[in-house]
Amino acid sequence: MDEKKSENINKTPEKMSRIAWPKSKYGIILAIIIFVVINLMYYKDKIINLFN
Repeated sequence: MDEKKSENINKTPEKMSRIAWPKSKYGIILAIIIFVVINLMYYKDKIINLFN
């Protein structure tokens, strides 16, 4: 009984195991890229005026 409990502690639940989870570092990089792109879209005019 104790062996079964120790084996199941770190297992992913069955419904979640079918999903392909990306590595966390790729998620962070993607979030930063999305953040930068959206800010560039919103503040495009101010950035262009800054260099003129």
